[in-house]
Amino acid sequence: MEEIELMKKMRKPIIEWYQKNKRELPWRKEKNPYYIWLSEIMLQQTRIEAVKQYYERFLRQLPTIKDLAEVEEEELLKLWEGLGYYNRARNLKKAAQVIQEKYNGQMPKHYNELIELPGIGEYTAGAISSIAYNEPVPAVDGNVLRVISRLVGSKKDILDSKIKKEFTQTLKGIMPKKYAGDFNEALMELGEIVCIPNGEPLCKKCPLQEICVAKKENLTAELPVRKQKIKRRKEEKTVFLLEFENKIAIRKRENTGLLANMYEFPNVNKKIARKEIETILQNWCLTGNYNEKIGTHHHIFSHIEWDMIGYKVQVDSINKEFIWVNKEEILKKYPIPGAFVPFREKM
Repeated sequence: MEEIELMKKMRKPIIEWYQKNKRELPWRKEKNPYYIWLSEIMLQQTRIEAVKQYYERFLRQLPTIKDLAEVEEEELLKLWEGLGYYNRARNLKKAAQVIQEKYNGQMPKHYNELIELPGIGEYTAGAISSIAYNEPVPAVDGNVLRVISRLVGSKKDILDSKIKKEFTQTLKGIMPKKYAGDFNEALMELGEIVCIPNGEPLCKKCPLQEICVAKKENLTAELPVRKQKIKRRKEEKTVFLLEFENKIAIRKRENTGLLANMYEFPNVNKKIARKEIETILQNWCLTGNYNEKIGTHHHIFSHIEWDMIGYKVQVDSINKEFIWVNKEEILKKYPIPGAFVPFREKM
């Protein structure tokens, strides 16, 4: 009961704080549900400052849901290049197609309709329906869980789905009907710029400092509790920039699995020494007369880590197993995953 009362008390000060202090962000300029949807998907796993340029470029090319529904996948993935987690982009297109077919190209207004769309979960459905349409449903992400945990002094594990569901249900019961969107955005904003995840929270700037249990009891460093840890599988890779007459070899990945349908530089699933390069080339029916090491790169996915080394090799002929394209085409046309970008820069 005490937790619920604290959450009720936070509504007025947090909404007033947000309305006076909210950042000017491109997707906040108007309550366009397509813009809000796109920004929320892009902001999953990606920082706001990094998202801005991708968001604006994406909308220049695909300004409407209809454009998104009809875009070729290769163009879509190229627009998404650098953001990672490419299934987010594929699900955007799938959802856009459903919206075209089922809702006549208009974003559905209600949480229960939104959550049925591909790639839209509880958080995103709550964000769109509350921000665009002021539907009083919560949008609970890591920032919100951190703010609430500290506010009420909760020592429950926020990575436990049951705890997230519990907080969500409590917030649902205290949502302000008039300012539902502002309330959700206020909680997110507070978690992003004041009640921050890394380092000491900026409590002196917080509109909730007078009622926050974590501040009163000096628990901000201990909360929120996060017990689960992701165990990532580690893999080694050797990447090759194979060059023939100013053209570079690339290949398309399989249409399922990690980085599906993206383009990559030829590679092998182990780290090899320079003396082994000739054998690898022979396996690809190629010969090379010059090679240089072009660096290393460590790339982290959600469940896998790649430890990568790269070589640039001048080859004497082409192999039709690969696609041979000039450097300009690679930069403008072919979507290359972020894991390979450090090697692309060595072309």
